[in-house]
Amino acid sequence: MNFATKAIHAGIEPDPTTGAIMTPIYQTSTYVQESPGKHKGYEYARTQNPTRTVLQNNLAALENGKHGICYASGLGATDAILKLFRPGDEIIASNDLYGGTYRIMVRVYQEFGLKFSFVNLADPAALEAAITPATKMVWIETPTNPLLRLVDITAIAALTRARGIRLVVDNTFASPYLQNPLDLGADIVVHSVTKYLGGHSDTVMGAIILNDDDTAQQLAFIQNACGAVPGPQDCFLVLRGIKTLHVRMQRHCENAQRVAEYLQQHPKVSRVHYPGLPDHPGHELAKRQMRGFGGMLSFELAGDRMDEAVHVMESFGVFSLGESLGGVESLCTHPASMTHASIPKEEREKNGLKDTLIRLSVGIEDVDDLIQDLAQAIG
Repeated sequence: MNFATKAIHAGIEPDPTTGAIMTPIYQTSTYVQESPGKHKGYEYARTQNPTRTVLQNNLAALENGKHGICYASGLGATDAILKLFRPGDEIIASNDLYGGTYRIMVRVYQEFGLKFSFVNLADPAALEAAITPATKMVWIETPTNPLLRLVDITAIAALTRARGIRLVVDNTFASPYLQNPLDLGADIVVHSVTKYLGGHSDTVMGAIILNDDDTAQQLAFIQNACGAVPGPQDCFLVLRGIKTLHVRMQRHCENAQRVAEYLQQHPKVSRVHYPGLPDHPGHELAKRQMRGFGGMLSFELAGDRMDEAVHVMESFGVFSLGESLGGVESLCTHPASMTHASIPKEEREKNGLKDTLIRLSVGIEDVDDLIQDLAQAIG
């Protein structure tokens, strides 16, 4: 079954009671049992919910995985993965990653004895040099947030698999439409479902997809025991959003390519980070590893004045200034003061995240309107 067909049909059957083609919203907290412990597969909605079950099966199919597990947010999913480890275990992560991931690692789990190293994983040799006997997991984003760097999943997977280290890939920026990390050797895929999978800026959710039965059982236990579960209404909204994922992603990619090409020739823009540009250092890898270049890009204004970047963002008419990404509407974000503010300034700058960097989530509006908005805002 090809992707577009899977997005609409995989894991989804008409409602057996009414024949409804859309999965119903099972808005219930508990389920009637025939006798104690004897039930029809559902007992309490924190543990299981039929709407959530369908979504989890659909997400697993989109990532070519066996198990899908949904959480109340992307960080809820990250939290569950980190709970697989014990004090003294070491985790190596990309040095260019979402600020919330950095925060939960350093500000929360480091306090409980986990160890974290942040490495430029665009160079597999850097990972090999960083691995120690205590290393239990490698966590990568590709493309990274917000600098759109590419990490070679296959090369990293070869290193981790040979050493018995788990490899987790945050696939939020690409979505399963553009990239399937499990097929490239990853052990676990994590998504902020809030973003492209939901696609309409109307729900918050996270998901984990994997093949290993034992790890899936551990994560399902954590999901139930810790309670970070999404509600059935949110699951319904994501199921509805996924049905147009392939159509939306095609337009996101087309629009982002046009916007990146426009910004690259703008005299007031010093640098554009977008893997679809031939001079991007990860362009060839993106062509091998992905099926398109995505809807995310970032750019730096000439000079080093943050107030100029702020002025541009305040001047937009079509692009909206806000957190998050992946919705049908175009958004702009200032990572240094918003999504990545929890990373110390010296760490941000060391990794190349400047105060003049503006991140764009390019929506599916008419691209000529988007370019006109950029022209009037930048000047």
